[in-house]
Amino acid sequence: MTKLQKYKDDLQRLTTEAVLLQYSLANDLGLLEGGAKRQLKESNIKVPDFNNEYEKWYSEALEVVKQILPSRYDDFKHLYRDDKRKTFDRLTYTISDYMLGLRATRGSEIVVDSKSAFPKFQQQVKILEAAEKRFDSSLFEIKQLLQADIFDSELDAARELLKNGYIRAAGAVAGVVLEKHLEQVCVSHSVVIKKKKPSISDYNQALKDTQTIEIPTWRFIQHLADLRNLCDHKRTREPKPEEIEDLINGVDKVSKTIF
Repeated sequence: MTKLQKYKDDLQRLTTEAVLLQYSLANDLGLLEGGAKRQLKESNIKVPDFNNEYEKWYSEALEVVKQILPSRYDDFKHLYRDDKRKTFDRLTYTISDYMLGLRATRGSEIVVDSKSAFPKFQQQVKILEAAEKRFDSSLFEIKQLLQADIFDSELDAARELLKNGYIRAAGAVAGVVLEKHLEQVCVSHSVVIKKKKPSISDYNQALKDTQTIEIPTWRFIQHLADLRNLCDHKRTREPKPEEIEDLINGVDKVSKTIF
């Protein structure tokens, strides 16, 4: 299963679970109308126990939001718990307060109670739905996820070649991965390459010239390019196995840290 399919399946499952959890929480709080109860019964839909199932849902949903909609990651967490709040009222009430059964009174007046948790959970669901919409509409990011899967497979193939003694071939495969990734980084940052057939060094230099990457990173990539060249040019000395292992590991690092 690709990362793309995994994220898609996780989102669909989590949003479906969120709908059922909303029914469950509304029912627990006495907010579920009779018509909705009848509809659930007629459709033979069993709602989960919110207190038992929410924590698991939250943990998974949090990771999905972190990956797909990182700008809302902190918001999603604070709806569950806000350790920095200075007051305890309807605005600052969180879902963890509900799970603990907390409420506040002033004399005989209830200042905040468990019903304040419902709009907070609704907000979490909306954030998850926003993540799903972004995932569906962001074709470029989907392409990146697919490409990452391909790169991982190709680097695994390079490691297998190296393991079986095909040193030059392993380095050549790793070099192709590095070149493709740097090409994608240039596209992502609108870095124009004038050469018709640019090399790793051309991409690397362009990224440095546009300050997309810093000099230490540029030097590291250039070192990887030098190792790759040992494999492509037969007139040079034979590459050492440990050098190609460094190349493969370096390409893996670059592909996962430079975007």
